[in-house]
Amino acid sequence: MNPVLKAHASRKGGGKPVAALAAGFAMLAASVLAVPHGFADTAPTNPNDPKTPVTVSADALPTVQIDGVVWSQTIIGNTVYAVGKFSTARPAGAAPGSQTVPRQNILAYSLTTGALISSFAPTLNAQGLTITTSPDKTRLYVGGDFTSVSGQIRNRVVALNPTTGAVLSGFAPKVNGSVRAVVASEDTVWVGGLFTTVGTVARNRLAAFRSPDGFMLAWNPNASGGRVNALTASPDYKRVVAGGAFTTLNGSSNPGYGLAATDAVSGSIIATPVNDVVRNAGDGAAITSLSTDGTNWYGTAYDFAGTGLLEGSFSANWSNLGLKWLEDCHGDSYSIFASNTAAYVAGHPHYCGNLGGFPETNPRTWHRAVAFSKAATRTLTADTQGYKSFTGQPAPELLTWFPDMDTGTATGQNQGPWHVTGNSQYILMGGEFKTVNFKGQQGLVRYAVSSLAPNKEGPRSSLDATNPVLSSPAKGQIKVRWQSNWDRDNSNLTYQVYRDGVVVNTQAKATTFWNRPTLEYVDTVASGSAHSYRIGVKDPFGNAKSSTTVSLTAK
Repeated sequence: MNPVLKAHASRKGGGKPVAALAAGFAMLAASVLAVPHGFADTAPTNPNDPKTPVTVSADALPTVQIDGVVWSQTIIGNTVYAVGKFSTARPAGAAPGSQTVPRQNILAYSLTTGALISSFAPTLNAQGLTITTSPDKTRLYVGGDFTSVSGQIRNRVVALNPTTGAVLSGFAPKVNGSVRAVVASEDTVWVGGLFTTVGTVARNRLAAFRSPDGFMLAWNPNASGGRVNALTASPDYKRVVAGGAFTTLNGSSNPGYGLAATDAVSGSIIATPVNDVVRNAGDGAAITSLSTDGTNWYGTAYDFAGTGLLEGSFSANWSNLGLKWLEDCHGDSYSIFASNTAAYVAGHPHYCGNLGGFPETNPRTWHRAVAFSKAATRTLTADTQGYKSFTGQPAPELLTWFPDMDTGTATGQNQGPWHVTGNSQYILMGGEFKTVNFKGQQGLVRYAVSSLAPNKEGPRSSLDATNPVLSSPAKGQIKVRWQSNWDRDNSNLTYQVYRDGVVVNTQAKATTFWNRPTLEYVDTVASGSAHSYRIGVKDPFGNAKSSTTVSLTAK
């Protein structure tokens, strides 16, 4: 069972029934097409425009696979560490059950090749839920449900040597319940989860330890009413932000309703203005993740039973802990990572109409990997689908990055990616998905910037969808009309009109899968002459498609 979303194990979408959401579809679709869009991708026209930052490619790079679910990943140099609930690993391209090697809930692989690292093979006797590093990258900290690591007693949190996987002596807190979040400075390790004691001392879902020897520190915020799912720390490690389903922190509900910052030493609560807007807690809502890029911090949220407000993600400032932007792309969001150019989200959004993105559809469709600008570039419009409306709040730009990721069966929750992380060159996703871009790739996948990617994701629409429609509106004229195409990671596509095999017109158009306007060209020819036409389309990397050929005789 997913540690974050235990309250809605069978959940597939956001909080409103499909029928209710579909009622305003036609009106929403029309309004979406009328909204100007930034159309950023792997090759934007102006990468310096805050609306159009460069994204990674949507190409799924070969990556080691697992037979269950990955909950969390972290990077040290060229090594990626992943934890979850799985028992075997196998190479990219290998079918389930073939070429497997044992890996018990933790593994490491190469960031640049995706291949399993055979020399790193510790074992966890139950699932790992979170993994992070010390700032100097000499330690790995893992939290979860385990009570034994490589045969040594470790109660739900452990420190490992990142090279050998050996359990580091001395650090052995006795936590009595699940650890779901860990963040570390050079000398302190803060943890959050579902526990109520450490050893014999009461600690209600939050605790801190001295990193060398695991000695428990005085930091003791009291999270009541629900679990802690996430932690992040300010760049100077003076503040620690907690997120989860708790309804109060140190007795306060604002801040403290699912989200609040604390003093990293005393544990006292700090004013957190973002909690005025982002309020998700209780039995059916929570903050699901927190992360930081060193300048800003980010979070994701879900709401199912109406005890929360936001389905989507947000960015906040470290300077004043206030809101920078918010996106309410329903449904749930589970994890967010901000690279140096864009913010990537794992979840299952199905409606981004309030910020000019894709509309609700019937039957519903989900887009489990999406990306946003790091800058606030617009404001949210009034919600038309019956959700909480964040009208007028600052919002980012939805970017053209739409890899296809399916759902898996490992957790029984019908989800795909649960976690995203990366660096300036790679974006990594982990979860329970079984395919990426309709090819087998289970549990782990890498995406890279265009200079490191094959850049083979091109125009997607079928030939029939882009075939030209010909008419002759006047003597000596043939009008050529066709529907524009779309691409998973490039919005700016170039179209060429071929008459009798020769290009007679070239035009560019920015499109997305939900916004594919009809294009046209009026050709001047001899009256009574017959001609054949076809349409070619290509992306900035030369990936091309061509329609079939259609003929007509001009008036």
